[in-house]
Amino acid sequence: MKETLQAGLTHEFKFTVPESKTVPNIYPESADFQVMPKVFATGYMVALMEWACVDLLKAHLDWPQEQTVGTHVNLSHTAATPPGFEVTVNVELTEVAGKSLTFAISASDGVDQITDGTHQRFVVDSTMFNDRLQKKIDAA
Repeated sequence: MKETLQAGLTHEFKFTVPESKTVPNIYPESADFQVMPKVFATGYMVALMEWACVDLLKAHLDWPQEQTVGTHVNLSHTAATPPGFEVTVNVELTEVAGKSLTFAISASDGVDQITDGTHQRFVVDSTMFNDRLQKKIDAA
């Protein structure tokens, strides 16, 4: 981790929602999801919030050797966003406690606020993480 990794860092991230990120696409094998509205799926929204946090962090880590993994998500999903709308995500790194990072997050689609909440990530060494993952795979 670089010395620049400090609470108070902010970042704005923009993403235009494609049809491939709508509810029917999150689990194509689910017949129930296939009949649901073609709006930005909550699962994809959560991943977008993670992406925005990673995008902020990369300049403050020894990327890609140091990476982060999500450890906790506390987000609302308060408005439907159709494909073609641009989502603007605002993240703020609010706490750095060793390798544990906490973010405040909000996002809007140009008409409505679609989420706000918090997200926690943990800094990992990618080689060590992948080695532990392989040991888990081998043990199974």
